[in-house]
Amino acid sequence: MTARAAAIAGLIGLSLLLAGCSSDDLANDFGGGAGETTTGGATVVAQKERGDSLDFEEKTIDGSTLSLAELRGDVVVVNFWYAGCAPCRAEAPILQGLSEDYADKGVSFVGVNTVDQAATALSFEKKYGIGYPSVLDVESGAARIAFAGQIAPSAVPTTFVLDRDGRIAARIVGQLESKSILNTLISETLAEQ
Repeated sequence: MTARAAAIAGLIGLSLLLAGCSSDDLANDFGGGAGETTTGGATVVAQKERGDSLDFEEKTIDGSTLSLAELRGDVVVVNFWYAGCAPCRAEAPILQGLSEDYADKGVSFVGVNTVDQAATALSFEKKYGIGYPSVLDVESGAARIAFAGQIAPSAVPTTFVLDRDGRIAARIVGQLESKSILNTLISETLAEQ
C-alpha cells in the first residue's frame, strides 16, 4: 500500500468513526421534528412543545415482552444500538453506570437493538455488563416506528430521554463521550413538575 493510499484509508476510517454508525438504514428511514433546540450536542424539547406519548411493545433479548407504556411515571432513557457499532461499544459503560446511579430514583433504561439477533445482542450485554433490558427491533421495527415523525433517531447510536408521560424531552445523536450531558438531561427531566 502506498503512503497516499494509506493516508486516504486513514481519513476514510476517521470520518466513519467521527460520524458514528450513521451509515445504517436508521439514518435514512426517519426524519426530525419541530419545537427543538440543540444545546451542547443534545436536542432539548421544551415541555409545552413535546409531542405525543410514545409506545411500542417488543420482545427483549431474554424473550420477555417490554412495553414502553408500562414505564409511565418514570423518566425513561432509550438508547438505539447494535453490537457491531464501535461508538455503541464505547458508550456502553457510560449508560450502564448511569442506569446504576439512577436505579432507585424513578429512571428506567431501555436499549433498542436495531440489527442483531438475540445471541449476538446477549453476548454484547454480557461483555459490557449491561443490566437494563434491550428489545430486539430488527424484525418488526416497532420501536423505530414509534419514534418516527417526532424527533427521530437519525443515526446509531442515538439516546433519548423521555419524560414521565413518555414524551421526548431530549435526544443525543452519536456516541456519548462522557456521562455529564446525559446525566444533566436526566436530572433536569426528573425535576420537572
